[in-house]
Amino acid sequence: MADVEACLLAHLNSGGEVPDSRSYASSLRVTHDELEAVIKSLSAFRIVDTTDITKETWVLTDEAKGYVAGGSPEAQLVAAIPPEGASKDVLREKLGSVFDIGMKTAAKNKWIGFEKGNKDLVLRKVNTIKDDLQEQLKSLESGEVLSDKVIDDLKRRKLITKEKSIWYALKKGPQFVAKRKKLATDVTQEHLRSGDWKDLEFKDYNFGAQGQPIAIGYVQPLLEVVREEIQNIFLQMGFTEMPTNNYVESSFWNFDALFQPQQHPARDSHDTFFLEDYLEKVKEVHQRGGYGSKGYGYDWKRDEAEKNLLRTHTTAVSTRMLYKLAQEKPFAPKRYYSIDRVFRNEAVDRTHLAEFHQIEGLICDYGLTLGDLIGVLEDFFSSLGMSKLRFKPAYNPYTEPSMEIFSYHEGLKKWVEVGNSGMFRPEMLLPMGLPEGVNVIAWGLSLERPTMILYGIDNIRDLFGPKVDFNLIKSNPLCRLGLQ
Repeated sequence: MADVEACLLAHLNSGGEVPDSRSYASSLRVTHDELEAVIKSLSAFRIVDTTDITKETWVLTDEAKGYVAGGSPEAQLVAAIPPEGASKDVLREKLGSVFDIGMKTAAKNKWIGFEKGNKDLVLRKVNTIKDDLQEQLKSLESGEVLSDKVIDDLKRRKLITKEKSIWYALKKGPQFVAKRKKLATDVTQEHLRSGDWKDLEFKDYNFGAQGQPIAIGYVQPLLEVVREEIQNIFLQMGFTEMPTNNYVESSFWNFDALFQPQQHPARDSHDTFFLEDYLEKVKEVHQRGGYGSKGYGYDWKRDEAEKNLLRTHTTAVSTRMLYKLAQEKPFAPKRYYSIDRVFRNEAVDRTHLAEFHQIEGLICDYGLTLGDLIGVLEDFFSSLGMSKLRFKPAYNPYTEPSMEIFSYHEGLKKWVEVGNSGMFRPEMLLPMGLPEGVNVIAWGLSLERPTMILYGIDNIRDLFGPKVDFNLIKSNPLCRLGLQ
C-alpha cells in the first residue's frame, strides 16, 4: 500500500495527472481496489482532488459464465444426444438443471424431434449447430456492444445484470505533498520520555464520527410501553388491578355466570369448584328466569359448566371479582381493571390473532347510566391519544345496553373496532348478591389495536407473534404522544 501511495504521489509531483484510475492501476500491476483505498485516504486529507467517473455496464451472471465455458443449454442438449437418440430421463440425469431450459430452446430452433409414437425418445434433427447464445455472451464479456434486441433477450433469460462501475480522474489537491507525513494518533510513554512529541503532527479528532452501536435490549411496543402507559391511565383514574393468573377457566365463570346460555356458539370446552348457593341461583335464572328476566327456558347442565377451556375473555376474572365484592358487607363502590392474554378460535388476518391481550375496565356503583359509560370511555381513550371515537349499538348476552367502540386508524384510513362495552345485566349481578340499584359499566378492548393505531402499524402480525420484524422493534421510537 505504501509503495502504491509513493508511486502515485511521485507521478503527480512530476506534473502528471491520472485521467483513468483503472489504467493507472494496471500500469502499477495492482488491483483497482488497492489503488482506490489509497485514493480515498489521500482525498480525505485533500492531498489529491478526485473526479468520479461512472459507467453502467452489463455483466454476466454466474449461470451465463457457465454457458460461456460449456455452451448454451440447447447446445449442451444436442451434444448429449447420440445418433440413435436418448430418453428424456437419461438426458435429464446427464444434464441436470439445464435439461428443461435446453429442451425448450432446442425444440424452438428445430434442432431436436421425437420418435413417432414415442414422445419420450429425443432425436437430433441436425448434425451441426451454431451456438449463438455462447457467442453473444463471449462478445459481451469482451466488452463488445450488442444490439438492444440481444440485450433484451439476455435480460429475459436472466443471464446478465447491470453493474455500476466507478473510477477516478486525479490531480494535485490544495494540501498536496510529495511525501505524506504519518500523523500520530496517541501520545505514548516513549514520546514523552524522548521528547519527540514536540515535533509530532497529530491527527485531528473527528467529533462527528459515529460510535460503535451499543448492544442493548429494545422495548417491545406491545408488552412494555403501551401496556405500562395504559396501566398508568387506569391507576390515575382510580382503578385497582384484578388478578389474571388463570389462563384456564371453567365454563361457569367464563360463560354461565355472565348469563350466557350453554347453547351459545361461542362456548367451548372449561374447571373449578363452585359455591352451591350461587350455582343454584345461576341455574335458576338460566332455566326459569328471575330478577325481571324470563331466562332462556332450557335444561341447564352442570357438566357443561364444569368443562375447562382457555379463557375467551378476561370478563371471567371480572365475574369472580364482582362475586367476591358482593359478599363484602356493607357494599363499597369499586373500580377494577385487568390487562392479560385471552384466546379465540379465529382466522388469523391483518387485524385478528388467535391469541391476544385484552384490556378490561369496570366500575361498580349505585345509579350508573349509559351516559356515565360514554363519558368514562371518552376520558380513557383520549388519554390513549384516540380522540376520534364512534359508538354503535351491539348485542352481548351479559350486557344491556351494549356498544361497540370504533376509532379512526390513520394508517388504514378507516374506522377500526377497538373495543366492546355495556352495562352488566341484572340477571348476572343480582344472583351474586349485589344490592338492588347497583349497576356495573364495563368495557374491553385488545391491547394490540390501540398499539397499532399509535405506532402506525397496519398488520397485527408485525406487532405480535412469530413474524415480528426485530428491526421494527429496534427502529421504532417510544410512542408516548397522546399518552398522559
